[in-house]
Amino acid sequence: MADLFGKVAIVTGAGKGLGWAIAQRLALDGANLVVAEIDGQSAQEKAGAIRQMKREAVAVQMDVSRWADVESMVKQVMLKFNRIDILVNNAGILGPYFPVMEYPEEIWDRVIAVHLKGTFLCCKGVLPIMKAQGSGQVVNLASVAGKEGNANMAPYAAAKAGIISLTKTLGKEMAPYNVRVNCVSPALIETDMAKEMTPEQRALLTSKIPLGRLGKPEEVAAVVKFLVSDEASFVTGQCYDISGGRSVY
Repeated sequence: MADLFGKVAIVTGAGKGLGWAIAQRLALDGANLVVAEIDGQSAQEKAGAIRQMKREAVAVQMDVSRWADVESMVKQVMLKFNRIDILVNNAGILGPYFPVMEYPEEIWDRVIAVHLKGTFLCCKGVLPIMKAQGSGQVVNLASVAGKEGNANMAPYAAAKAGIISLTKTLGKEMAPYNVRVNCVSPALIETDMAKEMTPEQRALLTSKIPLGRLGKPEEVAAVVKFLVSDEASFVTGQCYDISGGRSVY
């Protein structure tokens, strides 16, 4: 259903995993894509794949935690398309496993910077354009870890909790301008990030999912697509769980 035809969508971290699944789904439904990715080669490859789907695509190599990179990305998008309809803040890193007492400060700072600061900066850069347009949709990627916490993953869980709260705040701030801001909260999904986990950590997190399996990237992409579509026109400031029943609040 090409109900996003002509829309311009930015997806951060779109070079692999959830970001790539989301980018493909939005393109399938008609959107033109900005593949924002720290890995420049991957960004170019994925943008090429989007063009093969008969959509326009721009590859932008950037670090979402750097304001200069975000500003430059927004300028490139506006020069190319002169509008931004959709922003999906997906870029993230897992970080190593340490208890809080042993967590290295510099790694804590990096995990928080990519997830929480990156989401903040991309919203800060894009929302003025959506406000001026009088329309726009933002979806932030949170995690069930942001609701329940995961032992030995403190900065990841804390950042995701912050993203949920930031989403609710932005939902209220942007509602007067017809800009909707929501987030999704997946449990463990079959991605490269999940493969980085130890077998023990993976097994533990899988055991917490009542449906008894990991999620699929396309299942997350389907909910993101719903939230950026007109079918979700009365939905803002919400956190949609995609957790196989793990989290229910």
